[in-house]
Amino acid sequence: MIRDAPGGVVRGRRDGPNEPTAAILTVKVIPRAGNTAIAGTRDNALLVRLSAAPVDGAANAALITLLAGIIGVPKRQITVIAGEKSRTKRVKVNGVNAETVRQRLGLSA
Repeated sequence: MIRDAPGGVVRGRRDGPNEPTAAILTVKVIPRAGNTAIAGTRDNALLVRLSAAPVDGAANAALITLLAGIIGVPKRQITVIAGEKSRTKRVKVNGVNAETVRQRLGLSA
């Protein structure tokens, strides 16, 4: 389900020849869920259930904490680059490539 092609859940990105590799994820968030967990994929996006409410950035912080723990990178390497106030978000993970993110999220190419 995850592809490097545009529109996939995880895409690879390199900003320039001297820039580190990054992965871009498309994420659909369900705030105020019973627990915080990855719930699979939906509409070419990673589906994430968050127990946090979408108030004062709490849901975005919970999303970053969850992804950092699963992918194995520091929280500072994960940024919501689009959709901060939307349920559909684009998240950039610096320092890892798309294939590594796929493997750590347990998703196939």
